[in-house]
Amino acid sequence: MSISVDVAKLPLLLTELRLPTIKQFWEEFAERADKEGWPASRFLATLAELELAERERRRIQRHLVEARLPSGKTLDTFDFSAVPMVSKAHVMALAAGDGWLDQGKNLLFFGPPGGGKTHLSAALGHTLIDNGFRVLFTRTTDLVQRLQTARQDLALASAIDKLDKYDLLILD
Repeated sequence: MSISVDVAKLPLLLTELRLPTIKQFWEEFAERADKEGWPASRFLATLAELELAERERRRIQRHLVEARLPSGKTLDTFDFSAVPMVSKAHVMALAAGDGWLDQGKNLLFFGPPGGGKTHLSAALGHTLIDNGFRVLFTRTTDLVQRLQTARQDLALASAIDKLDKYDLLILD
């Protein structure tokens, strides 16, 4: 079987296949593969890994924007020593997903103002997004107002369907 290939069409083909990262880097890696004598499988695997990594990076970025999490509130910046009743090990298990999301369980954080509830919940949200979950952070009053407006507009079912796409709703 003989296949005729026009390399000049490759950028167009990669665009059509929606492979923007491969389109961006194929020439650079083809040159390197030629110089270093890579087998075709290594060349192809390298490009595929780059494409997947970039898709994952874009997915995380898109989900972070969509989540509307407060910036700077991550587990790295949470001071566990300031809140000794919060177990770092337990929080890390929760941040891994730990099955509680799949089971539809809730987390409730109680405490006085300034105790780190918002920071901790946002930090969990950031980590869960990194682990592949979809998260929405919103003030409870904003969510209630949004749902009341949707009910008045006879669009409550649609509004609830939109919320249902998230694995976790963080209500502050």
